[in-house]
Order: sequence, then structure tokens, then C-alpha cells
Amino acid sequence: MKFEEQYIKGVWVIEPVRYGDARGYFCESFKKSEFEQVVGKIDFVQDNESMSSRGVLRGLHFQSGEFSQAKLVRVSQGRVLDVAVDLRHGSPTYGKHIAVELSMENGRQLFIPRHFAHGFLVLSDIAQFQYKVDNVYAPQAEVTLRFDDPALGIDWPTDGMVLNLSEKDKHGLLLSEINLINDK
Repeated sequence: MKFEEQYIKGVWVIEPVRYGDARGYFCESFKKSEFEQVVGKIDFVQDNESMSSRGVLRGLHFQSGEFSQAKLVRVSQGRVLDVAVDLRHGSPTYGKHIAVELSMENGRQLFIPRHFAHGFLVLSDIAQFQYKVDNVYAPQAEVTLRFDDPALGIDWPTDGMVLNLSEKDKHGLLLSEINLINDK
């Protein structure tokens, strides 16, 4: 596997090596020993999967406090723009984001450490999105950061697209409001 740390410390793009022939390809999408040697110790406790259509924007979600989650995300069908926003207090990149295209074709994965908001926009007709988490889902700790907060400066490639958002994603908090929550 190829591991490339991004400009936001702790965020990694991971590209598994694919072995292909006329039948298709094989790859190891996760190998704990190799991951921990490069990125650090992790104990994933749950795998999740979603299927979404073009224009679906999920996020930006995170769990607060002790329920925070690290994620290893990938796309097994289709393509998405995947975004992670640094919410670690005291981080020199607080409020900054990483945006990476993940697709079945490029095979990339994104590792997102705890205390980041995460979301993605589906760019293909459909996308099958899979992710591992290191903490269980806690609905009482879930927070939504507005995907379109101008303070974040995320350039979502929505040209000609009708966005499809959940009610919670339409009414997320601004970064400035999350600062107030985190300061309590």
C-alpha cells in the first residue's frame, strides 16, 4: 500500500496495490499491521456502507467528545468528492479541509482521524461508499456542520447538479457555532 499524509496532519490518502489480469483485479483494502506501522494504532469496531445517487451530499457529520470517530473511507462503486474538516482545538489547521476524489477506478481511501467533520458528494450516477470506524455510533453526540459554510471554503463541484440533502444536512451548524459548542 502507498500511504501519503496530507497537509493536515493525521489525514492520509491510502492507495492499495492492485494486481490485475484479464479477469479483473485483487487488492488488500486494509491490512492492520501495515496500517499501524505507518499511520498508528487503530481498533476499528464497525464497518458501514451506504448507496447514494448523483447529487446526494452527506455531511458534514461528526460525533463530539468521547464518541468521536476515526474513519477509513473508500468507494467500491462510482465516485465521490470526499471532504474532511479539522475540528481539533489548538490545531494549526483548525477549520481547514481536505477534499479528495475517491472512486472505484482510482482505489484511493481516506483515513480521517478523530475530531474531524466528514462528508461526501456523489459525482457518478450511483456510489457505494464503505467506511470503518473506531467508535460506535452515538446519536446523542452527532453534530452536523453546514456543508456550505463560507468559512470553510469548500468548492463542491455541483455544476448542473441538483443537490439531495437530508433535513439535518440542510440545517447544520456554522463553524462559528461549533466553536461555541467546543468552548463550553
